[in-house]
Parts: sequence; C-alpha cells; structure tokens
Amino acid sequence: MGMLDGKTAMVTGAARGIGRSIAQELARCGADLAIADLDAAWLEETAASIKDAGRRVVCLSMDVGSSEDVTSAVGEAVKELGGLDIMVNNAGITKDGLLMRMSDADWDAVLNVNLRGAFLCTRAVARPMMKKKSGVIINIASIIGLIGNAGQCNYSASKAGVIALTKSSAKELASRNIRVNAIAPGFIQSKMTDALSDEVRASMLDAIPMKRFGTPEDVAQVVAFLASDASAYMTGQVLTVSGGMVM
Repeated sequence: MGMLDGKTAMVTGAARGIGRSIAQELARCGADLAIADLDAAWLEETAASIKDAGRRVVCLSMDVGSSEDVTSAVGEAVKELGGLDIMVNNAGITKDGLLMRMSDADWDAVLNVNLRGAFLCTRAVARPMMKKKSGVIINIASIIGLIGNAGQCNYSASKAGVIALTKSSAKELASRNIRVNAIAPGFIQSKMTDALSDEVRASMLDAIPMKRFGTPEDVAQVVAFLASDASAYMTGQVLTVSGGMVM
C-alpha cells in the first residue's frame, strides 16, 4: 500500500530533472499522474516510467505562462483522472545576468514562467479542489528566494514571490481543507553542476554543511511527504532542502 493510493496529481515541468523525479515518486507512492511541459513529446520518458509503476498517466502540452493553456490543461487533467487531489507547481527557468545588464525580456521571461505560472496553476486548480473541499498544492521555490544571489535578481524575485504566493493562498484556502506549502531546494545535482569546474564545485560544496549536492530524489521525497496525510496539519510552510545551507 502506498501513502498516495487512490490520489491524483498534476506536475508541471515534468519532462526532466526535479519535475521528472517528483512525478516518478508520486507514482511510486500510488498516485495517478497528469504531467505537463511546454512540449508534450518531451514527457515520453517520464510517462513510460509512470506506466512501469502501474499508474495511469496523462501527458499535457502546456505553457504555464498562458492562462488559456493552463485552464485547458487543468480541465483535461480533471476530466481524464476524475479530479485532482495534488498540484505540484515545479516549472521554472533561469536567465541569469547582473542587474545592470539584465534586459527587460530576461526579467519578464523568468517572472512569467516562475511566478505567473505558479499563480495561474494555483488559481486553476483551486476551483475543482474547493468544490470537493480538499486538496494539496505544493510550490517548488528555491533557497535563492530566501537569501538572494548575485546575478539572479529575476530568479530570486520570482522565487520570493512564489513563497509569498504560497503563504497568502494557504490562508485563503485553508477553510476549504486545501493545504498550500512550498519547498525551497538548495544546490541540486544536475547537468549544470556536472559541467562546473572542480574549483567552482568545491566552493559551492564548502557552503553546504552536509558537503554534498542534493539530488532530485531528495526533493521528490519531501514533495511526497507534503502531498500525503503525514503532513495533514501543515500549511503555509516553506521547507528548505539544502543540506543545511539555509537554516
């Protein structure tokens, strides 16, 4: 028996990385999945692993910055799965650059995906969850939204906004038995960290008390906890998954 048996979930940005691991972990725990990304073809590997776990899966092409796309995709997920119990707002991008050199386009692009996308998905899924008077929304923020980072004004602002969105929507939706929490990952192992020089990697690891990068699975397991009844009395919280980098 899985702790999410009988539950349905939707994960954005599920084609690779943390999003893929989240979808796989929720399936392993017993949930049926709607997985979304900008190009549905990118989702094939994620979908195959979910099917291998014996769960149903629906692949959705969705631009999280488009209100029309989000409304349509959430509606299709609800229809195909018979409802949505869990929403994971994971889709995100970076366009790094120093403040004085950052273009309007790079600022707008990051805020559009990371913050507007989380808002649109939360608003869209709140309606069906309110009707059934239950639900869980989990936003993937970042420790950069808590501490900032040079060269990432747009990203840090977007993730700080996601944290504020989490807290405000948690207060609005709590009376309908809908919980809203956020996870703020630290440095997570990825193709980007693999490509760093030994010197840069050593500098990053020096800031982490546990002396290792996190894995996508480290984040996914916390998502599963927040999605389950094990966290039934938690809402409006931000859990850092950073190896002690942020305490």
